[in-house]
Amino acid sequence: MSKLTRRTFVKATAASAVFPLFTVAGTKASGRVIGANDTIRVGVAGINGRGGAHIDEFVGMKNVEVAYLIDPDSSLFASRTKKVQDRAGNTPKCVQDVREALEDKNLDAVSVATCNHWHSLIGVWACQAGKDAYIEKPISHNVFEGRQVAEAAKKYNRVVQHGTQQRSSEGRAREIAAIHSGKYGKLLVSKGYCCKPRWSIGMKKVENPPKHLDFNLWLGPAPEQPYHGNLVHYNWHWFWDFGNGDTGNQGVHEMDVARWAIKDATLPKSVWSLGGRFLPGEEDQGQTPNMQLAVYDYGDTLLVFETRGLVAKEGAPPQKVANEYYTTEGVIRDGKFYPNNGGAAEPIKGEEAHVTPGGSFGSFIAAMRSRKPEDINADAEVGHYSSALCHLGNISYRLGESQPFSKQAQSIGDNKQVVEAFNNLRENLKAVKINLDETTYDLGRTLTFNAKTERFENDDEANALLTRKYRAPFVVPEQV
Repeated sequence: MSKLTRRTFVKATAASAVFPLFTVAGTKASGRVIGANDTIRVGVAGINGRGGAHIDEFVGMKNVEVAYLIDPDSSLFASRTKKVQDRAGNTPKCVQDVREALEDKNLDAVSVATCNHWHSLIGVWACQAGKDAYIEKPISHNVFEGRQVAEAAKKYNRVVQHGTQQRSSEGRAREIAAIHSGKYGKLLVSKGYCCKPRWSIGMKKVENPPKHLDFNLWLGPAPEQPYHGNLVHYNWHWFWDFGNGDTGNQGVHEMDVARWAIKDATLPKSVWSLGGRFLPGEEDQGQTPNMQLAVYDYGDTLLVFETRGLVAKEGAPPQKVANEYYTTEGVIRDGKFYPNNGGAAEPIKGEEAHVTPGGSFGSFIAAMRSRKPEDINADAEVGHYSSALCHLGNISYRLGESQPFSKQAQSIGDNKQVVEAFNNLRENLKAVKINLDETTYDLGRTLTFNAKTERFENDDEANALLTRKYRAPFVVPEQV
């Protein structure tokens, strides 16, 4: 199929209800070799919230220009343009449709800070158009999408960096290298915590979208549905069509570190998850769990992930965002090793480790100039595997069945850290005055997974959730 420009596409679809496969036209001229003193022109897609941080990073860099601001919500353009003008002196072009920016042969890269459901599609389109891409976490909204971005990066030889910033921390890299060395024992459990306040988002009525918002573009690959105020600009995180809950929001950072600690880990042999959306006495429109436990089997090592959102209010447990590593010899937490024999804790002695300096955005720009894959601190495949873990846990949860708290499920098993995590969830709920005798949770299905094919074994229902039905023309392609 010949490639279509956006203008050709608009004309074609105006005359026909049948949507062709859309591929960004782009131009290979945009894949030019960039010298050390050449200006890199970047378009920031999604300029509310995290997108503001992207703008701040790029306008502070030498020989980097924010050339485009891209967002379906045009009400953001004036304030974000002023930020660029005040700090960098240039006036970026503002567009609502990312395809307009990707058609510019002089644009070198797109930095993606949109809603999750747009991340992968923009990444694939960028690669096809000869652009590099910085993609916020998670790199994907589902497992299929992440693999497609990784394949597109390889096929088109593009720099694609994932926004898991801890990969750009030399201190964290040295800690992981120390765990891999085995000098603190063999790793048995790699644990992550995502315990941030995620209370009720309330209820918002269905209404017409504001005139400054192109809601069709905002929906993009997601199913067509009515607008309500809990979607734009942040609470989309808690709806399955757009977000992945807090496990796939804040949690993907700690999930990435937990997987990193398991040497050579990609995807697990199996996964199960449990949890629920618990809100004491409050109405709430959200769908994703705010309390969740997920367990991933890597053979000799378990990855255990604890997401608790009912924290940091009076009477609730404190906020905790962290990683811990349980070995045959003790536990590593907060940069210290606590031996099993009761000896004194000692600071971790990190091993040698290399990261490209300048943080995640510095790594991205450095790799754009060098065209060396080793300069990317978190490439598309790293992002795919860590994001996919979040999706796998959510798939198990979504296929779950209601279970009373009075009956502990056999699938929890007797692993000390798993049992402790389940008890943490129970005690957290009791602390916020939820009566467990009158409350159930969803116990997810235990799913066997083939890491090579990236498919579940003998479970069509679970495999259906590895991807989604896309709304034309916003389709993540089977062939990139």
